[in-house]
Amino acid sequence: MTRGRAGRLAVVAALVGVVVIAAALVLRQPTPSTADPAPRFVDGTGESGIELTYDGEYPFAVGGGVAVLDCDGDGRQDLYLAAGTGSATLYRNDSATGGALRFVAVGDPVTDVTGATGAYPLDVDGDGIGDLAVLRDGENVLLHGLGGCRFERGNERWGVDGGTDFSTAFSATWEGAAILPTLAFGNYLIATDQPDPDHLCADNALFRPRADGLRYEPPLPLSPAWCALSMLFSDWDRSGRRDLRVSNDRHYYSELGEGQEQLWRFLPGEPPRLYTADDGWATVQIWGMGIGTYDVTGDGYPEAYLTSQGPNRLQTLTSGPSQPMYRDIALKRGVVATRPSTGGDPLPSTAWHPEFQDINNDGFIDLFVSKGNVDAQPDYARKDPSDLFLGQPDGTFEEGAVEAGIVSFSRGRGAALTDLNLDGLLDLVVSNYGDPVRIWRNVGAGTAAEPAPMGHWLAIDVRQPGPNRNAIGGWLEARIGDLTARRELTIGGGHAGGQLGPVHLGLGPATSAEVRITWPDGEVGPWQRVDADVTWIVERGAAPVRRALPEE
Repeated sequence: MTRGRAGRLAVVAALVGVVVIAAALVLRQPTPSTADPAPRFVDGTGESGIELTYDGEYPFAVGGGVAVLDCDGDGRQDLYLAAGTGSATLYRNDSATGGALRFVAVGDPVTDVTGATGAYPLDVDGDGIGDLAVLRDGENVLLHGLGGCRFERGNERWGVDGGTDFSTAFSATWEGAAILPTLAFGNYLIATDQPDPDHLCADNALFRPRADGLRYEPPLPLSPAWCALSMLFSDWDRSGRRDLRVSNDRHYYSELGEGQEQLWRFLPGEPPRLYTADDGWATVQIWGMGIGTYDVTGDGYPEAYLTSQGPNRLQTLTSGPSQPMYRDIALKRGVVATRPSTGGDPLPSTAWHPEFQDINNDGFIDLFVSKGNVDAQPDYARKDPSDLFLGQPDGTFEEGAVEAGIVSFSRGRGAALTDLNLDGLLDLVVSNYGDPVRIWRNVGAGTAAEPAPMGHWLAIDVRQPGPNRNAIGGWLEARIGDLTARRELTIGGGHAGGQLGPVHLGLGPATSAEVRITWPDGEVGPWQRVDADVTWIVERGAAPVRRALPEE
């Protein structure tokens, strides 16, 4: 080889190397490093078309749920709102992309039920159409989705006895290869004038599918029960097994000193059993209202945020997944939220619905907590606005409700942070006890007239064939530069309501991310690159597909 030719080859090789390095630099996304301020929320209740108040004498004061699902398949999230002694109402979302929030009530005797305390969406039969589990004073009702925001009763279809208790909590998961999900209903006070003082609360009810997989066995009581206000199936130790966490109202603990938060161990085909001190489970006694979970610490396991009266708890595993031993880090992280953040009331707070979401799209998870006095309890704050904790790069949180413009002194209950007008900014719906439901539009860094985005975002619609269409029990991970965000796919938790639909992720300055799914059976999918500011359908075994906007 001549010296000239060798020199030319060396130059070509060097240029190729430069191109490869440049391409790698282009593909590598920046890691979120700076927390953004709170976005601006604009009260859009008056123009939204939503006119509903959750109300009723005690014990209706402990309900008030919001269910979010796309009941007509147009890509917009619709709302089903409990109304207590009034008629629950399904609202179809007619909002224009990026525009004002507009809804139309869908009147139907099937959905306009009275006595509803809350509702949770899920796809019971895996047909791709969302169903509803409606919690009530009296018979709980499963509503089978027909599409077009129409429903029919599903109790008879699936063989579910809705009972006669006052229900306030719900969760669901799929066990093993079961066709139908396992359903857990949490109940409140026993319906009798002379209850046993050591057994004031009705047993919770568990429904498991029959062997043929098409209908349910008779309900199995989960006892003891201490008036559950939230419950959640969660793979807390990443074992592939989903156990049931139950948050209970301390007001109804036994006079003998019994009563606590609970964790039931579930194995397919075996009766559930309570974790005890022998398993590492430590007694926690709070006025349990709601459960929110997220991998806050980044160790791969979900923390549990437990709302209460006075101090709230943020529980993290003490020594890994070997046993369910938790310690509280709420004070350290800045989310103990013992008293109202503004308004001047010095008395302790009463917290209800917790929800982890990235409301400013900066890549750091935030936490919304609805608040409000149970009724008129004199030892607790009357002016008790909800909290909006903004996540910081060091893992702590800072209050941002005032800056966001969401301060209200109504008695908050269930809530939802969800993108109602498909602009990549999460809007806020709050159910209030004795006051109208309020809905706030997130306009980012702008105004109602001129909204402005904050950071980049993704929405991931996770799907798989057959039963468990929405991969409940799986995990979604996203790599954003050097940051990895993890969220478990669940049904339950919160306070009296939940969501079924795309998972929202804030990306900060990154214009793309890599995502992968750990499916409920434990199979780990590949990392797949997706561009920002798009809703993606991630179907098992297929490449991500961009979901078109309704007007496209």
